[in-house]
Amino acid sequence: MDITMRLAQQPEADALLGRSPLAALVGMLLDQQVPMEWAFTGPYTIARRMGADDLDAHAIAAHDPDAFAALLSEKPAVHRYPASMAKRVQQLCAYLVEHYDGDAAAVWTGVGTGAELLRRLKELPGFGEQKATIFLALLGKRLGVRPKGWRRAAGGYGDAGVYRSAADITGPESLAKVRAHKQEVKAAAKMAAHDVRPAGN
Repeated sequence: MDITMRLAQQPEADALLGRSPLAALVGMLLDQQVPMEWAFTGPYTIARRMGADDLDAHAIAAHDPDAFAALLSEKPAVHRYPASMAKRVQQLCAYLVEHYDGDAAAVWTGVGTGAELLRRLKELPGFGEQKATIFLALLGKRLGVRPKGWRRAAGGYGDAGVYRSAADITGPESLAKVRAHKQEVKAAAKMAAHDVRPAGN
């Protein structure tokens, strides 16, 4: 795997995402409650602070939890909530070690259908329905992992020609479109919440 990625908007961090399946998974895990570029730069920051060129699931899972949390908390922090995300990253890596011998790519290598791939992704610690479907779409659109029915399994995130998630980002312009879409969704949800009023008001 050596794909051109533009999620971090930072060459070295994007290069790591493109060549390391584990970095891509960790970036997706970190992608919540922080800007997307911050989240997807995280794997590169973690690797550098561990003195490595890549992430190693075995090394991360075996790392002292307090030391690993401190590593993610160094300025600039890897996430807005570095301690809790450090725990999640270690849980993810421990799961990969136990079930896939630490090989992140084994989660999707040789999978026959999109439905099976979605099931595997949802089994990963920290990957709920939405995160799993977005990552499935990212695998199909950016990384060429396209088992039968992958677009259907990815739901709306699998559609072609849309700008809804990390799966659709190829550069600054598409990042801006995805960000605008997310703001529209958030605004619509806010308006819908305000429209629910008690009867008679």
